[in-house]
Amino acid sequence: WLNYAMRSLEWFPEDQLFFYCPQITQAIRDDALGFIEATILHIARSSSLLAHQIIWNCRANQYIDDLGTVPDPIKDKLGNVMVKIVEGLPDRQFYEREFAFFEKVTGISGTLKAYGVRREKWEKKKKIDQELAKIKADAGVYLPSNPESTVIGIDYDSGRPLQSHAKAPFMATFRVRIDGFAGETWQSAIFKVGDDCRQDVLALQFIAASKMIWEDARVPVYLFPYRVVATAPGCGVIEVIPESTSRDQMGREKINSLFGYFTFKFGGEQTVRYAKAREAFVKSMAGYSVVCYLLACRDRHNGNVMIAESTGHIIHIDFGFILDLAPGGIRFETAPFKFTAEMLQVIGGKQSTWFGVFQEACVDAYLAIRQYNVQLTLLLEQMARSGLPCYANGLAERAIRNFQQRLRLDLDDWQAREWMETLVYQSCENVSTILYDSYQHNRNGIPY
Repeated sequence: WLNYAMRSLEWFPEDQLFFYCPQITQAIRDDALGFIEATILHIARSSSLLAHQIIWNCRANQYIDDLGTVPDPIKDKLGNVMVKIVEGLPDRQFYEREFAFFEKVTGISGTLKAYGVRREKWEKKKKIDQELAKIKADAGVYLPSNPESTVIGIDYDSGRPLQSHAKAPFMATFRVRIDGFAGETWQSAIFKVGDDCRQDVLALQFIAASKMIWEDARVPVYLFPYRVVATAPGCGVIEVIPESTSRDQMGREKINSLFGYFTFKFGGEQTVRYAKAREAFVKSMAGYSVVCYLLACRDRHNGNVMIAESTGHIIHIDFGFILDLAPGGIRFETAPFKFTAEMLQVIGGKQSTWFGVFQEACVDAYLAIRQYNVQLTLLLEQMARSGLPCYANGLAERAIRNFQQRLRLDLDDWQAREWMETLVYQSCENVSTILYDSYQHNRNGIPY
């Protein structure tokens, strides 16, 4: 059966194989007969881009910790698979160009850390730009997060250090040509070293799967599953959400409320533009509320909440704390999901028609996703032995069990509807959300 299951993967579309790369890599743990390795090598030979993704996944999973000092039990197996993939690559030079280019870019983070993470921002930006100037985009190279885009140039003035107390993440912008589209555009990405991005990958897989489920069921909600690729122990590249700003950044620019931002960007409440933006906000709030509840997302401070500037969609980012894992052991962030007073104000208040629309969208999304409980549980279970922080120290079984409990499969559809309606009211202006935002403001200066 295992041989049959793995051989069937060889007929899957390439985009689906891309999607399940982390799970396929983890399956090596149970490869006593070599069937899984044979399938991985077969699909790697079918596409250079897919082979690159598998290699990056193998690298990222060889060690359990960010620093690459605690080897995973499957380290040697993954190493052998990587060697065989490289030996069988149809275009070895393409592989060498791509990996050399990407390692030069990510190497800037290590250089920046050695330079001094506590230096002034302008000093760090200058250093990043100096290092970027040393890099040339060779023919055919691309960003791991966006394999459909060929990098044809680098904005050597785009380096931007990101906030971190001990690490040195940075953002840079590249000129790209997207396959199947005429013309060129700019694409930004965040590069991290010393941060385990694999948990973000898992959360965004779940978000992408939820999006597909809801689109198929025609549930009127919105999600933006931006892409993250873990490329080595504690290393990764993150796609930047275009034309968006964080609620944190709004506060730093003295915008005191989301409602104020919406009226400034889209006009007064009676305008057509505001109505469209509010509808977009409600649909995205519903999608992310259900996802954040099911994944038990924590650390939902305003630096992790984005607003799309042209549409008004809300987009959550940074999923370092999911499946009951809390930052620093802080447990008072207990609301089912983040639904603050200012979010309620944008919607129009509890008595408004749009509050009812939001609640109904949450219910429909919740009922639809419960039908895929087996598939979503398997998606999470396949990573349970990976050493991810949310599964570490024997927490995997509890994390999966609690996820299934949040689906409330013991309830029929009518009872599940009432359950989600209750969660909406529990979350709305929840005091624990207020306390956590206050904590982040006092500790890290994040406005709320």
